[in-house]
Amino acid sequence: MNLDDPKQNYELIQVEAFNSEKKRSGVLIRRKSENGGATQVHWKGAAEMILAMCSQYYDRSGAVKAIDEEERVEMGKIIEDMAAKSLRCIAFAHTKYPIDNERVLQESGLILLGLVGLKDPCRPGVRTAVEACINAGVNIKMITGDNIFTAKAIATECGILQPNEDMSEAVIEGVQFRNYSPEERMAKINKICVMARSSPFDKLLMVQCLKQNGHVVAVTGDGTNDAPALKEADIGLSMGIQGTEVAKESSDIIILDDNFTSVVTVLRWGRCVFNNIQKFIQFQLTVNIAALVINFIAAISSGEVPLTAVQLLWVNLIMDTFGALALATERPTNDLMTKPPVGRSKPLISNIMWRNLIAQALYQVAVLLTLQFRGKLIFDVDEKVKNTLIFNTFVLCQVFNEFNARKLEKKNIFQGIHKNKLFLGIIAITIILQVVMVEFLKRFANTQRLNWGQWGTCIGIAALSWPLGWLVKWIPA
Repeated sequence: MNLDDPKQNYELIQVEAFNSEKKRSGVLIRRKSENGGATQVHWKGAAEMILAMCSQYYDRSGAVKAIDEEERVEMGKIIEDMAAKSLRCIAFAHTKYPIDNERVLQESGLILLGLVGLKDPCRPGVRTAVEACINAGVNIKMITGDNIFTAKAIATECGILQPNEDMSEAVIEGVQFRNYSPEERMAKINKICVMARSSPFDKLLMVQCLKQNGHVVAVTGDGTNDAPALKEADIGLSMGIQGTEVAKESSDIIILDDNFTSVVTVLRWGRCVFNNIQKFIQFQLTVNIAALVINFIAAISSGEVPLTAVQLLWVNLIMDTFGALALATERPTNDLMTKPPVGRSKPLISNIMWRNLIAQALYQVAVLLTLQFRGKLIFDVDEKVKNTLIFNTFVLCQVFNEFNARKLEKKNIFQGIHKNKLFLGIIAITIILQVVMVEFLKRFANTQRLNWGQWGTCIGIAALSWPLGWLVKWIPA
């Protein structure tokens, strides 16, 4: 059917655009050939909304019949049956005005033209994505304008609702949620999984309630009416294809393929970035604590510091630049999706991090202080070689500790290391530059050349941080 042909034959008098509150749209038209003649009203929208506006219907033969109570119940059952099969049910209705003085869209006494059930199947992979989110400790709530039966069917199909789940508290309508008292809303918000026949205000209200309950809230949306909820949420995710410009402007992340499975990718990468920041902070604090303590104690006891300004600058370069590049570029793993989410009130430095960094810092301080006060006797060397041994051991401890920092909880610190070429490259560059600093830049770095035995001792002391890290991870945090 070519839609332009009938449009050219009619004059458009009035239009009521689709309204998310009324769930319907309508037009007032007149045939151009009937100049000054009859006008017609046509409505389309949510089936139960349109049915409520109708008092008559066309039967199969085309005759107009009145809708009695029995017929209305039967039609309501048809709509429910369609919705239970996850069909979106739309109705069409019209009426004719015999004279041309009517300029309003009549909203009652209409004749029902028919009902249509539209299938909007879930995209492939959505159920798997929902399961991945649930396993990651993320609660998914579906907020839709569809009627309650369609919403239940789609939510069950997606895996948001389980077939054996108690639906009385898990599924509600927007008007019901809106009319709760603030106390009731806060009490029931965590149990609600699906909200049907909702308005944009209901969506915003749910986001506000969840935030008040202490949750970190992410919202997906594509329409202009989703903008308030997208802006209010901690993370707003808009759709790149179907999304309006207003929705995109109000969001933090734009999903380019409009696919819910991309939300899992966002979640995985978000957790990866957070985890990488924690790794870097643990590594950085270990270096800082060890360097501060060794220089402070040495300065108080002997008036001299074993680590010079240039050496500390080199350590800072390892810690801030190379360390950040090595640890902050780790790619996400599937393990991240099995951990519970971190709440907004949780500290950035966790107990696990404190356990790891304190153990490593104490080990480094103990070793370096031993070298500071007993190094000359143990190795039978002069002051300059002793200081070089302290500097070399300290730097190599950080190189080995970088491996420990890769895994905050897991005991196998080498898992997946072959996939991170940048990490291995940075470790290699750090070791090469350290050799150059000690062996060839003696005047610049204030170091003395070390023999093979001394290098072996430095490496051996530094390498002990690996078994120490493994043992420490057995201690519950």
